[in-house]
Amino acid sequence: MDAGNGFLHPDRLFPADPATRTIARDLYETVRNLPIVSPHGHTEPSWFADDRAFEDAASLLVIPDHYLFRMLHSVGVALDELGVPRLDGKPVAQGRAIWRTFAKHYHLFRGTPSSLWVDHAMSAVLGCTEPLTADNADKLYDHINAQLARPEFRPRALHQRFGIETIATTEGALDPLVHHQKMAADGWIGKVRTTYRPDSVTDPDAVGFRDNLFKFGEITGADVTRWDGLIEAHRHRRAYFRQFGATATDHGVPTAFTSDLPPAEKQALLDKALKGPLSAADAELFRGQMMTEMAGLSAEDGMVMQIHAGSRRNTDSGLFATRGPNMGADIPTRTDWVGGLNALLSKYGHAPGLRILLFTLDETTYARELAPMAGHWPCLMIGPPWWFHDSPLGIRRYLDQVVETAGFANMAGFNDDTRALLSIPARHDVWRREVCRFLAGLVAEHRISGNEAQIVARELSYDNAKKAYKL
Repeated sequence: MDAGNGFLHPDRLFPADPATRTIARDLYETVRNLPIVSPHGHTEPSWFADDRAFEDAASLLVIPDHYLFRMLHSVGVALDELGVPRLDGKPVAQGRAIWRTFAKHYHLFRGTPSSLWVDHAMSAVLGCTEPLTADNADKLYDHINAQLARPEFRPRALHQRFGIETIATTEGALDPLVHHQKMAADGWIGKVRTTYRPDSVTDPDAVGFRDNLFKFGEITGADVTRWDGLIEAHRHRRAYFRQFGATATDHGVPTAFTSDLPPAEKQALLDKALKGPLSAADAELFRGQMMTEMAGLSAEDGMVMQIHAGSRRNTDSGLFATRGPNMGADIPTRTDWVGGLNALLSKYGHAPGLRILLFTLDETTYARELAPMAGHWPCLMIGPPWWFHDSPLGIRRYLDQVVETAGFANMAGFNDDTRALLSIPARHDVWRREVCRFLAGLVAEHRISGNEAQIVARELSYDNAKKAYKL
């Protein structure tokens, strides 16, 4: 991880109280340069497979980042002006024009985590000597582009420079993993690894679900018209992903609902799904049953199961129709973890070796449900703050609500869950600073010793993530 600050304040995010700030600063020095373990995220595997130079500042920092363009969209900036691709292929703004628009509106990100991430990338990584403004937009755009043309700014060089020990990408069950095959030939599997995300063949509401199932059967040679055959297809595919470093699966579900149906009812549900669209109730039942099946497979093969629940996706139907998914219109919803996971935990909650990481967008569940659950079930760990809550205040709320009940040992450390390569060291830096801030308060209040705080800081910055993901 880069140690330089550039125009960033060295004490950012630390407590205002001088004595506690000194403790936080000293703790941070013990973890700031630990290797980065990034066991869940969405960086593009072709970056590492092909190792080509990034095109320009706009295509790297603005176009793929829905954290940025959702804010600009909210104040009326057209997505065409930000270069966000259209499904109809009509032209959108390019390069310098995008960057100028972004710079003109960069003040909108004051006080947001996005400004922390972008400022860190521009200062500590790209060597910019001043924050972005409308007045210096062209100068910084040219500076960044000149940096990106240098060999040390290619993806593999940045991977090494950031101190990334391992980074996981996320691929669907139908993905041929061609980029990972190329990395395997180059000896890069381990430095980069895949993650098995089967939503396209476990969620009946997925686009093209029925066709996806048949393709799944063709790929695996399994009879997916039988429930047992469908599960066998997943077993086969998971083994294939493990050849390319996968230690985890990921499941994006609208709710935490799980079910445990008798064999005949499972087959009847699959028969319905193969004939046509399922009702909302049957689709939820299918997803819930598949979650339980995935837990059973994880108990069998040892892969860590990640559950990301509680997002109502693509709520802007017009935007979805013109731009597609992941356009910043996904909204958090209430999540019932205790009732939702009851069927899964009743069947597999005590299975030896099973590990399930829970990620929520419903912060009200931290102290009420997730911390008590992780503090009881041997298979459960709490994932770090996710998405809207991957922020300084989100991290503070998280630590405040889960530590006393779940303890530090039941926390899965940190994963950056990002598509933005240059924000990875920034996100880990924010997490490490907030962890040290929290622990400094405990030390100042004589609730733990300084030595204990150093141990926990390392665990939350590095060790717990390796443990959680079986790395």
